[in-house]
Amino acid sequence: MKSLLDEEQIMKSFIKSERHDEARETAERMIKIGKLSLNEIALYVPSLSLDELRQLEAEVMQLA
Repeated sequence: MKSLLDEEQIMKSFIKSERHDEARETAERMIKIGKLSLNEIALYVPSLSLDELRQLEAEVMQLA
């Protein structure tokens, strides 16, 4: 029984991680396009905080 609960928690964690990665990728593309402010991107990608978006923007600008 404990093993089933552990597997369920692992699966939930994996799904949450995948969704976060997808949100980051979407926000990164939007930042690269450069037509929206971070506040506007936050409306379209609500799972990322404004602080996370600022950090992502800094990373994107470093790579450019």
